[in-house]
Amino acid sequence: MKKLVEVQEVEGQGMESLLGEVITLFCCRYIYTGKLTGVNDTFVLLEAPSIVYETGDFKDKDWENAEQLPHKEWRVTMASIESYGVMK
Repeated sequence: MKKLVEVQEVEGQGMESLLGEVITLFCCRYIYTGKLTGVNDTFVLLEAPSIVYETGDFKDKDWENAEQLPHKEWRVTMASIESYGVMK
C-alpha cells in the first residue's frame, strides 16, 4: 500500500490561472471555447463564447466549425467540464 502523508497546497494551479486566456472546455456533450473571465465553484464565465461542432485537426489555428453564441457572455457548469486548457 502507498499512503500520502504530506499534502501541499499550491495556489494558482487551477482554472483561475487561465483567467484572461481563450480556453477550450471539453464537456460531457459539447466543446465550448471563449475568453475565461470568471470562475467560481458552480460555473465558469466565457466571453465571446462559441460551441465547437467540428474540431478539424487540433494542430490547425482555427476550428473547422465553431458557431459563436448570440450573447457576450456564457456560463458553463463546472460539473459538466471533463477537461480544459488553452488550445487555439
